[in-house]
Amino acid sequence: MQIVPKQIKQIIVAVILMLSISPAFAQVKHPAKNSKPPVVQVRHAPVSTQVAAFTRIAAQANVSFIFPKGFKEIPAPDNDYFSYDYAMTIPGKDFEIWMQVKSEKENWASYEKARNQPDAQQLANPDSTYIPLAQAQCAAFAGDNPYSPRSIPPDILARYNADNGKSYLLTLRDMQTTKSYKYALLITLQKDHTGIIIAVCFTNEKGPEFFKNMDKASNCLKFKQ
Repeated sequence: MQIVPKQIKQIIVAVILMLSISPAFAQVKHPAKNSKPPVVQVRHAPVSTQVAAFTRIAAQANVSFIFPKGFKEIPAPDNDYFSYDYAMTIPGKDFEIWMQVKSEKENWASYEKARNQPDAQQLANPDSTYIPLAQAQCAAFAGDNPYSPRSIPPDILARYNADNGKSYLLTLRDMQTTKSYKYALLITLQKDHTGIIIAVCFTNEKGPEFFKNMDKASNCLKFKQ
């Protein structure tokens, strides 16, 4: 199925994702006659170990996350080929999202210090590392299957407080780690001197259902102002 630019833009808007997961449920006591105003009791949902760890990692990169309604947490892959910080799925759907967040702050500080030395060598700008990082992941996912990057438009970047970004629509090689999903959309966002976000959305069909599932996660993850 051909993906037109408008559909690619829909995918990009739908994917990238905010970091604070505590849905609150209010329980209101009905007042008796002539009683004081109702008292609201707030009960916070328990935070899983994975979410707590992801929150700390994301905070280091100035990223926020809000867990989207209708999703379920699943173990994030962590092996020699794929190491992600958080993962989730929609129960009953062929759809998953893996997320990885990296802080650039320490690398940028080291870069600034090193390039001011008298004998400084040519160093890679940390703000450009999001591209080779994404390319390495694409190669691991797609193998010999061809793919090409698309630059994320400025108006979309602005929604996520990002400075740069690219998306890659991948035909996946058959792997146990990816549960033999057929396709993936990999999106990488970068904020200067701050951090990198990688989000990978998996599906077996590139049709409207894919866009609909991504839409449910459209306000999950972004850089803070």
